[in-house]
Amino acid sequence: MINIFRAYNPLNLILLAIILVALRLGYVIHAPAHMEFKIVEPFARLLLPVAYENAFSPFVNILLAAVLVFTQAVMVNHLCNHYNTLGKPTFLPALMYVVTSSLFPPFLVLSSPLICNFLVIAMLYKLFSLYKGTQGQSTAYDLGMIVAIGTLIYFPFIYFFLIIWIALIIFQPFNWREWVAGIMGYITIFFFLAVFYYLTDRLNQFSAIWRPLGTHFPDRININYYNYLVLGPVILILLLCLVKLRQNFFKSFVQTRKTFQLLFAVFIIGGLSFYVKEQFQLNHFLLCAIPAAIFFAYYFLYANVRWLYETLFFLLLVGIVYFQFNTF
Repeated sequence: MINIFRAYNPLNLILLAIILVALRLGYVIHAPAHMEFKIVEPFARLLLPVAYENAFSPFVNILLAAVLVFTQAVMVNHLCNHYNTLGKPTFLPALMYVVTSSLFPPFLVLSSPLICNFLVIAMLYKLFSLYKGTQGQSTAYDLGMIVAIGTLIYFPFIYFFLIIWIALIIFQPFNWREWVAGIMGYITIFFFLAVFYYLTDRLNQFSAIWRPLGTHFPDRININYYNYLVLGPVILILLLCLVKLRQNFFKSFVQTRKTFQLLFAVFIIGGLSFYVKEQFQLNHFLLCAIPAAIFFAYYFLYANVRWLYETLFFLLLVGIVYFQFNTF
């Protein structure tokens, strides 16, 4: 299957849709009777004066989530091919995003992190353009606004502001105006939110938005380890990807090297930002799905031992489906 997606063939979209459905069948069968969907944080709830939390049945919820994932997969694939991230045109990024966004049952439903992945993709388009000489100040301002919008949807997204500065360090010579432009873009959105609070006589509550930033990082996370055995192939593939990247690092184009440095930062920041939420939810790690998918695609594109990479991918698919049918 990997060899099929290595080729840049639009017909792969049909097979991609089939895999997308197959990776969700188990959860559809065992889906809970009720699913609540929250598209924005409580402090921004008044911006949407309609009741939408229980608007969708479980089946429709899962179906809409699948449509969003498929759309995002195509966008990630276009991103990688447009900026030549992997060095070759391929459909592997789309396949890997569909797989990484199906790892756990909480990934399969509508959620704020899933919506925020559209913003992550938009950020990456703008960040990758910095290498090609795009105006840094306007780009940084736009990126600050994107992060602010993501914060309204899902508060841990606020840490993606660090990605702007990291990208400026990686792609651009230092220019303090670009760093300030990102801050101004972020403030712009929250200025209008502050005006809304003022007009609704709630300005005294505005400072409470930032209190979660003072939350202590947890010492441990309670998880059911049986359900996360599927991470075995994931970790192994990531390690093999790092080995492959190390082998090809100085053989790659400068843009490719800088791009993967940025993606690594996105992966780390996206993963560690979960602690500002009062209740830990596994769907937070959807924010890591895009960089993880690109890492996966890089390994499977340049791996040489066919039986190894095909076996790893098969085990990953089997693990995803198996743990959807077994909740232990």
